[in-house]
Amino acid sequence: MHQLKVLILGPKSFSITLNEVSPFLKFNSVNKKNSSDFDVILFHEEALNNKEDKKIISNSHCLKICASKKKTLSNNFDAFLEIPSSLKEINAVVENVVAKKAFSKNSSIEIKKYLLNKNEKKLSKKENEITLTEKEIQLLELFLNSKKPISKDKILSSVWNYSSEADTHTVETHIYRLRKKISDKFSDENFIVNTKDGYSLWKNEIKSQKICLQASTEKELLNQKRERVVLKEKKDNLYSL
Repeated sequence: MHQLKVLILGPKSFSITLNEVSPFLKFNSVNKKNSSDFDVILFHEEALNNKEDKKIISNSHCLKICASKKKTLSNNFDAFLEIPSSLKEINAVVENVVAKKAFSKNSSIEIKKYLLNKNEKKLSKKENEITLTEKEIQLLELFLNSKKPISKDKILSSVWNYSSEADTHTVETHIYRLRKKISDKFSDENFIVNTKDGYSLWKNEIKSQKICLQASTEKELLNQKRERVVLKEKKDNLYSL
């Protein structure tokens, strides 16, 4: 974790103390306030009384750890570090808050205008949300990773691993229930698109593929027509000799 960069804000005594123990910290301390190269802000509660420090804390979207004797101050921040604290406690707080953020990021997936939270098994859009089953999450991940429609047999092999208890009717039933959930809660009839080639999330992609195929076919037909005209002209020239 030595690559992790933590901006230190607060009174000089706070910064000096952390600099003195920097060889034992599991992160790199950053003391330049004009720097934008940091992952976490670790600030002493007194930093909130400094206009410059408070502005940096307020405007930053990175993780924020508040070092304070008053735990209530941590309400608007990502973590709280009770002071005085040991090296072990400082390292643990920084490591834990970063790990928690990484876990949360990996568990949240953006799908169209929705957010899929795999940990809580929820699909949400603005203030509305629905609860999903494990199979429904697997279906959404499968659709998300493919720009082309996926056949029922492919879904069956990917999600159910050709279980003896499942068949294509199982696929149809699960997708029907998922589409109904989404339609009832979000009034979205086109979240999952069904075509003769299978299921997909990407209606525009399917449409564009058809347009491209149609354009390609028309171009090919036009080229064939031109070739026939050229051949006819060559034959006419031969006959005129």
